[in-house]
Amino acid sequence: MTAKTFCLPLIAYLLGSVPWGLILTRFFADVDIRKAGSGNIGAHNVYRLAGTRLGLATLVGDILKGALPVLIASSWAQSGWRGDLWVCLVAFSAFGGHLFSAFLGFKGGKGVATAAGCILVMSPMIFFVCLLVYILFLCISGYSSVGSIAASAFLAFAIWPATHSVPITACAAMMAAMIFWRHTDNIRRLLQGNEHSSFGS
Repeated sequence: MTAKTFCLPLIAYLLGSVPWGLILTRFFADVDIRKAGSGNIGAHNVYRLAGTRLGLATLVGDILKGALPVLIASSWAQSGWRGDLWVCLVAFSAFGGHLFSAFLGFKGGKGVATAAGCILVMSPMIFFVCLLVYILFLCISGYSSVGSIAASAFLAFAIWPATHSVPITACAAMMAAMIFWRHTDNIRRLLQGNEHSSFGS
Protein backbone atom coordinates (compact mmCIF):
# COMPACT_ATOMS: atom_id res chain seq x y z
CA MET A 1 0.00 0.00 0.00
CA THR A 2 1.34 3.42 -0.96
CA ALA A 3 0.82 6.67 0.90
CA LYS A 4 -1.68 7.88 -1.71
CA THR A 5 -3.89 4.88 -0.96
CA PHE A 6 -4.47 6.24 2.54
CA CYS A 7 -4.13 9.96 1.85
CA LEU A 8 -6.56 10.41 -1.02
CA PRO A 9 -9.68 9.32 0.94
CA LEU A 10 -8.74 11.80 3.67
CA ILE A 11 -8.18 14.56 1.12
CA ALA A 12 -11.50 13.65 -0.52
CA TYR A 13 -13.27 13.93 2.84
CA LEU A 14 -11.75 17.35 3.55
CA LEU A 15 -12.60 18.57 0.04
CA GLY A 16 -16.13 17.25 0.44
CA SER A 17 -16.37 19.11 3.74
CA VAL A 18 -15.89 22.50 2.08
CA PRO A 19 -19.31 24.24 2.38
CA TRP A 20 -19.33 26.19 -0.88
CA GLY A 21 -22.88 27.41 -0.40
CA LEU A 22 -22.06 28.90 2.98
CA ILE A 23 -18.78 30.43 1.80
CA LEU A 24 -20.23 32.01 -1.35
CA THR A 25 -23.27 33.48 0.35
CA ARG A 26 -21.21 34.84 3.24
CA PHE A 27 -18.88 36.65 0.83
CA PHE A 28 -21.29 37.72 -1.89
CA ALA A 29 -24.78 37.83 -0.35
CA ASP A 30 -24.20 38.61 3.34
CA VAL A 31 -26.53 35.85 4.50
CA ASP A 32 -26.08 32.73 6.61
CA ILE A 33 -28.01 30.13 4.65
CA ARG A 34 -28.05 27.83 7.68
CA LYS A 35 -30.42 30.29 9.35
CA ALA A 36 -32.67 31.12 6.39
CA GLY A 37 -34.87 29.29 3.91
CA SER A 38 -34.62 25.54 4.37
CA GLY A 39 -31.42 25.91 6.40
CA ASN A 40 -29.61 23.64 3.95
CA ILE A 41 -26.13 24.51 2.64
CA GLY A 42 -26.81 23.19 -0.86
CA ALA A 43 -27.34 24.88 -4.19
CA HIS A 44 -31.14 24.95 -4.10
CA ASN A 45 -31.30 26.94 -0.87
CA VAL A 46 -28.57 29.26 -2.15
CA TYR A 47 -30.59 29.78 -5.33
CA ARG A 48 -33.71 30.66 -3.35
CA LEU A 49 -31.91 33.07 -1.03
CA ALA A 50 -29.13 34.56 -3.14
CA GLY A 51 -30.08 34.12 -6.78
CA THR A 52 -29.22 32.07 -9.82
CA ARG A 53 -25.53 32.94 -10.13
CA LEU A 54 -24.58 31.92 -6.61
CA GLY A 55 -26.87 28.91 -6.82
CA LEU A 56 -25.12 27.70 -9.96
CA ALA A 57 -21.68 28.43 -8.49
CA THR A 58 -22.59 26.36 -5.43
CA LEU A 59 -23.89 23.55 -7.62
CA VAL A 60 -20.66 23.46 -9.65
CA GLY A 61 -18.52 23.56 -6.50
CA ASP A 62 -20.45 20.73 -4.86
CA ILE A 63 -20.30 18.58 -8.00
CA LEU A 64 -16.57 19.16 -8.44
CA LYS A 65 -15.73 18.20 -4.87
CA GLY A 66 -17.19 14.79 -5.65
CA ALA A 67 -15.89 14.48 -9.20
CA LEU A 68 -12.27 15.61 -8.78
CA PRO A 69 -11.09 13.14 -6.12
CA VAL A 70 -12.91 10.28 -7.85
CA LEU A 71 -11.32 11.24 -11.16
CA ILE A 72 -7.88 11.16 -9.54
CA ALA A 73 -8.63 7.85 -7.85
CA SER A 74 -9.88 6.35 -11.12
CA SER A 75 -6.68 7.37 -12.89
CA TRP A 76 -4.54 5.76 -10.16
CA ALA A 77 -6.60 2.65 -9.46
CA GLN A 78 -5.73 -0.80 -10.69
CA SER A 79 -8.27 -2.65 -12.79
CA GLY A 80 -10.67 -5.08 -11.16
CA TRP A 81 -12.80 -5.07 -8.07
CA ARG A 82 -9.99 -3.92 -5.76
CA GLY A 83 -9.52 -0.80 -7.84
CA ASP A 84 -13.28 -0.19 -7.89
CA LEU A 85 -13.39 -0.62 -4.13
CA TRP A 86 -10.71 2.01 -3.58
CA VAL A 87 -12.39 4.43 -5.99
CA CYS A 88 -15.64 3.91 -4.07
CA LEU A 89 -13.88 4.58 -0.77
CA VAL A 90 -12.66 7.89 -2.16
CA ALA A 91 -16.13 8.69 -3.54
CA PHE A 92 -17.88 7.88 -0.28
CA SER A 93 -15.31 9.95 1.64
CA ALA A 94 -16.10 13.01 -0.49
CA PHE A 95 -19.84 12.36 -0.17
CA GLY A 96 -19.53 11.86 3.59
CA GLY A 97 -17.58 15.10 3.87
CA HIS A 98 -20.54 17.01 2.46
CA LEU A 99 -23.00 15.30 4.79
CA PHE A 100 -20.76 15.49 7.87
CA SER A 101 -18.50 18.45 7.26
CA ALA A 102 -15.37 18.73 9.40
CA PHE A 103 -15.76 22.51 9.12
CA LEU A 104 -19.39 22.64 10.31
CA GLY A 105 -19.26 20.50 13.41
CA PHE A 106 -19.92 17.33 11.38
CA LYS A 107 -23.17 18.73 10.04
CA GLY A 108 -23.80 19.35 6.37
CA GLY A 109 -26.06 19.13 3.37
CA LYS A 110 -28.07 16.44 1.64
CA GLY A 111 -25.33 15.26 -0.68
CA VAL A 112 -27.19 15.21 -4.00
CA ALA A 113 -24.74 17.33 -6.01
CA THR A 114 -21.64 15.73 -4.48
CA ALA A 115 -23.00 12.24 -5.14
CA ALA A 116 -23.77 13.36 -8.69
CA GLY A 117 -20.15 14.42 -9.14
CA CYS A 118 -18.96 11.00 -7.99
CA ILE A 119 -21.37 9.17 -10.31
CA LEU A 120 -20.40 11.45 -13.21
CA VAL A 121 -16.93 9.91 -13.10
CA MET A 122 -17.88 6.35 -12.15
CA SER A 123 -20.70 6.01 -14.70
CA PRO A 124 -21.31 9.04 -16.97
CA MET A 125 -24.28 7.39 -18.68
CA ILE A 126 -26.09 6.83 -15.38
CA PHE A 127 -25.27 10.40 -14.33
CA PHE A 128 -27.00 11.84 -17.38
CA VAL A 129 -30.00 9.52 -17.12
CA CYS A 130 -30.35 10.43 -13.41
CA LEU A 131 -30.17 14.10 -14.41
CA LEU A 132 -33.02 13.56 -16.86
CA VAL A 133 -35.03 11.76 -14.17
CA TYR A 134 -34.42 14.68 -11.79
CA ILE A 135 -35.52 17.26 -14.36
CA LEU A 136 -38.60 15.22 -15.32
CA PHE A 137 -39.83 14.83 -11.74
CA LEU A 138 -38.96 18.44 -10.90
CA CYS A 139 -41.06 19.66 -13.80
CA ILE A 140 -43.95 17.29 -13.05
CA SER A 141 -44.10 17.97 -9.30
CA GLY A 142 -42.60 21.44 -8.95
CA TYR A 143 -40.38 20.24 -6.13
CA SER A 144 -36.60 19.81 -6.25
CA SER A 145 -36.83 17.32 -3.39
CA VAL A 146 -39.07 15.04 -5.48
CA GLY A 147 -36.59 15.19 -8.34
CA SER A 148 -33.72 14.34 -6.01
CA ILE A 149 -35.55 11.42 -4.41
CA ALA A 150 -36.63 10.03 -7.80
CA ALA A 151 -33.13 10.31 -9.26
CA SER A 152 -31.65 8.62 -6.19
CA ALA A 153 -34.14 5.76 -6.44
CA PHE A 154 -33.30 5.32 -10.11
CA LEU A 155 -29.58 5.35 -9.31
CA ALA A 156 -29.91 2.56 -6.76
CA PHE A 157 -31.59 0.24 -9.28
CA ALA A 158 -29.82 1.22 -12.50
CA ILE A 159 -26.18 1.31 -11.45
CA TRP A 160 -25.62 -2.49 -11.55
CA PRO A 161 -26.75 -3.04 -15.18
CA ALA A 162 -24.56 -0.11 -16.22
CA THR A 163 -21.36 -1.06 -14.36
CA HIS A 164 -21.60 -4.74 -13.32
CA SER A 165 -19.36 -3.72 -10.41
CA VAL A 166 -20.28 -4.87 -6.93
CA PRO A 167 -18.32 -2.08 -5.15
CA ILE A 168 -19.74 0.69 -7.36
CA THR A 169 -23.27 -0.70 -7.02
CA ALA A 170 -22.96 -0.89 -3.24
CA CYS A 171 -21.48 2.61 -3.06
CA ALA A 172 -24.26 4.09 -5.21
CA ALA A 173 -26.95 2.28 -3.22
CA MET A 174 -25.55 3.59 0.08
CA MET A 175 -25.41 7.12 -1.33
CA ALA A 176 -29.03 6.81 -2.48
CA ALA A 177 -30.12 5.52 0.94
CA MET A 178 -28.38 8.40 2.72
CA ILE A 179 -29.90 10.93 0.34
CA PHE A 180 -33.33 9.46 1.18
CA TRP A 181 -32.49 9.78 4.88
CA ARG A 182 -31.43 13.39 4.44
CA HIS A 183 -34.76 14.11 2.75
CA THR A 184 -36.86 12.82 5.65
CA ASP A 185 -38.13 16.30 6.50
CA ASN A 186 -38.94 17.00 2.84
CA ILE A 187 -40.88 13.74 2.58
CA ARG A 188 -42.86 14.65 5.69
CA ARG A 189 -43.66 18.12 4.29
CA LEU A 190 -44.68 16.58 0.96
CA LEU A 191 -47.09 14.24 2.74
CA GLN A 192 -48.47 17.18 4.73
CA GLY A 193 -48.76 19.34 1.62
CA ASN A 194 -46.51 22.16 2.80
CA GLU A 195 -43.22 21.48 1.01
CA HIS A 196 -41.49 24.56 -0.47
CA SER A 197 -42.09 24.76 -4.21
CA SER A 198 -39.00 25.17 -6.38
CA PHE A 199 -40.85 27.54 -8.69
CA GLY A 200 -42.65 29.61 -6.07
CA SER A 201 -41.52 32.52 -3.91
